[in-house]
Amino acid sequence: MLKEYFNDAWLPILQHNHLESFEALWELNKDEWFEPPNYRRGGWSGVIRTSIALPEGGKVGVFIKRQENHFFRSWRNLFRLTATLEREFRNILNFRKLGVPTLEPIYYCQKTVAGKLRAIVVTRELAGYQPFDAPCYKPIDQLAKGRRRPLIARVAKTLRQMHDARLQHNCLYLKHIFVKEEPGEAADVRLIDLEKAKWRPIRSIIATRDLYSLYRCAEGWSRTDRLRFFLAYRDEDHLSVESKKLLRRIVKRLVDNNRRV
Repeated sequence: MLKEYFNDAWLPILQHNHLESFEALWELNKDEWFEPPNYRRGGWSGVIRTSIALPEGGKVGVFIKRQENHFFRSWRNLFRLTATLEREFRNILNFRKLGVPTLEPIYYCQKTVAGKLRAIVVTRELAGYQPFDAPCYKPIDQLAKGRRRPLIARVAKTLRQMHDARLQHNCLYLKHIFVKEEPGEAADVRLIDLEKAKWRPIRSIIATRDLYSLYRCAEGWSRTDRLRFFLAYRDEDHLSVESKKLLRRIVKRLVDNNRRV
């Protein structure tokens, strides 16, 4: 069980703000929710955004996720309760270890307090980034081709990087892909909300699952945009036989889902 983690580079900053303990982070801006907490099975999970002071001056934004009795069981931990935040935090560390761009971790800890399992994870705010379903990207065809094509290709290549590491996101929607654009530079892409991410051995299964989820929520994307995305993901100029098979599986799943709806 992962008890407590500090990012060494951030420990002096936490100490400067008297936030180097679980208790201090738990109480900080306790009820100033960034979004309404999620309640389930007698527990809850919520997140706040706040700014903390830097020792050299200025401030930096951070997100603090908190949970109480919000846990999961698996075949690996049948005999102990594990906070879902532990799973998400381990995935953040694993993605970074494998070179897949995601959040910068600052702190993690879980404790049992008065018989209740509590967990905290702190990450740096993605300042200057926008989720790929933000109004500035909807509909995607509002963007000039010279901007839209490299942006779609950059996102596609980031997802390929994740899948090359045999990592499946499992909840891959546009809102979980954050993008930062700078003039004259390739867009920087980060993947978030990794609670359900997992390693899987078969790449075609990973791709089918994640790209189906992505395409299902990609409102306003033309067939050409989707094809360009897929070609960039596959690193091809024209669809190979293998790529056609994969694309047919994704389209079939989309069609079957629409029929059920």
